[in-house]
Amino acid sequence: MESIGAEGRDAMRGLLGAVNESLGAPMAPAWEAALREVPRHTFLPEKVWVGEDLVECSRDAAPEGWLRLAYADTAVVTQVNDGQATAEAGERWASCSASAPSIVFRMLDMLDVRPGHRVLEIGTGTGWNAGLLAHRLGPGLVTTIEVDPVLAARAAGCLERVGLDAEVVQGDGAGGHAGSAPYDRVVATCSVRAVPPAWIAQTAPGGVVLVAWESPWFCFGLLRLTVDGCGGASGFFSPHSAFMLMRGQRVDLRIYRDVVRDSHRPVESTTRLSPWAVAGDDWAAQFAVGLQLPHVWRTWHDEPEVAGVASRLWLATTEADSWAAVDWDGAASDRFTVWDARSTGRAVANARTSSATPRPPPPPAASGGRRGPSCDGR
Repeated sequence: MESIGAEGRDAMRGLLGAVNESLGAPMAPAWEAALREVPRHTFLPEKVWVGEDLVECSRDAAPEGWLRLAYADTAVVTQVNDGQATAEAGERWASCSASAPSIVFRMLDMLDVRPGHRVLEIGTGTGWNAGLLAHRLGPGLVTTIEVDPVLAARAAGCLERVGLDAEVVQGDGAGGHAGSAPYDRVVATCSVRAVPPAWIAQTAPGGVVLVAWESPWFCFGLLRLTVDGCGGASGFFSPHSAFMLMRGQRVDLRIYRDVVRDSHRPVESTTRLSPWAVAGDDWAAQFAVGLQLPHVWRTWHDEPEVAGVASRLWLATTEADSWAAVDWDGAASDRFTVWDARSTGRAVANARTSSATPRPPPPPAASGGRRGPSCDGR
């Protein structure tokens, strides 16, 4: 196995401390051994991207910086544009990443694997998570499926080089992998807006399905389900992390391209309900709105070049057949202008007032993205 040297060993010790601090307790000895013996850097590609602007970091050009990223408790983007990289930095979007180690080990702890368990992982990515599971469980018990053939081949190569036995399957993870079922545990490292029925069907009674959750409104949370053996499953959400959406569930919508039309004549009204009360920093409220309105998404548009408007909150359905906008003039804190084409705005207001008490708006934060208002699941 490739040596990481003294600097790498120091970085790994620092990572262990950071993960334990994030978890609030020391990780289980078996997982600590996996962290030490399955080095994260051996699964990262030679080129990664960092920061909101997805700045490229090459191992050849900046080996020390690349190694620091490998052992930082942060997510590292390992693929952009589904592998179709562009030279224009502003046109890059993340399509695969190595998750922050603290959320990796939090999910592994929540998965509660036991000796002899068979595990299916959805979303191989770099292969590191599958490697940790294979180290813990041993050969022949871990199956991981990846939709991207290039990523699948690379992950299989990484696992082979470090001597870990996990079956890598290239295919659509939404269908699971019946060939190795039933599984005692299923874990998805991509988020979903609906749990594919195959994951439940391929899990043994009493088994656990752990998935990252997303609604079009808000990408956040983990869902842990216990399979009942009668075709169903039940469980709970926990407030941790956000993952890239499963490719098969992506929705590529743009406000001006797909939703708003010159022929639309929205109804104008006013409201005292702050747009930040439904789409601000209250993550619990946003999560609740997302559950109640599973087909509504939103995006901020700061300084939209509209007279008298400092910030605009756009709301629309995923079917692109209904939209609303809420404008803030930059001064008033108790009066906002609403433009409502059909009923989206009223539905969001009703969902928010049923989940939490509105609060005064904080100062607006920059948002909306470099590519303009969109809902693309990336």
